[in-house]
Amino acid sequence: MRHLATTVHPDIEHLDGKSVFKRNAARAIVVSGEDILMLYTERYQDYTIPGGGLDEGEDIIAGMVRELEEETGAKNIHGIKPFGIFEEFRPWYKDDADIMHMISYCYTCKVDRELGQTAFEDYEIKNGMKPVWVNIHQAIAHNEKTMAESDKKGMSIERETFLLHLIAKEMI
Repeated sequence: MRHLATTVHPDIEHLDGKSVFKRNAARAIVVSGEDILMLYTERYQDYTIPGGGLDEGEDIIAGMVRELEEETGAKNIHGIKPFGIFEEFRPWYKDDADIMHMISYCYTCKVDRELGQTAFEDYEIKNGMKPVWVNIHQAIAHNEKTMAESDKKGMSIERETFLLHLIAKEMI
C-alpha cells in the first residue's frame, strides 16, 4: 500500500532513547458522488473519517469493516480497495511508552446510502459523535475553519483534512 504522509508532533524532537508504542488503525473512505461518509463530533466541531484502532491480532480489513459498522451503521460494505497509509508520531499519555506511532491503513469502499444503528462507545456518545453524509468540499472548509479558530485542534483534524484534500483530488 502506498505511503501518503508521516507527521510528527512538534513536541517530538527525536526518537533516540524513547520508548515507542505502535498502534495500528484502519479507516474507511466512503464516497458517493461529491458526498463522503464522515463522523461529525460536536465537542471538537470536526469531521473525521470512520475508523479506529485495531484489536490485538485483528485483520486490518476486518477491523475497518467493524469500525465502519460500529460508528456509522453502514450496511452492505463492498468493493474494498487500498488507498494508502498515514503515519503519525505523537506524545503518549500512558506510563508504558513515551511516544505513540500510529499507522492508519486507509481503504475505500462502497456502502448502502441508508445507514443503520450505530454502536458508539461511551466517550463517542459524550463527545456528540454522529455519522453524516456531507459534501466533501464543505467538510474540508469546515475543518479548515475549525483549525484556524479552535484552540482544541490537534493532529487528528490535520490528518483528516489532509486525507479529505487527497480524496477530493483523486476520487471526486
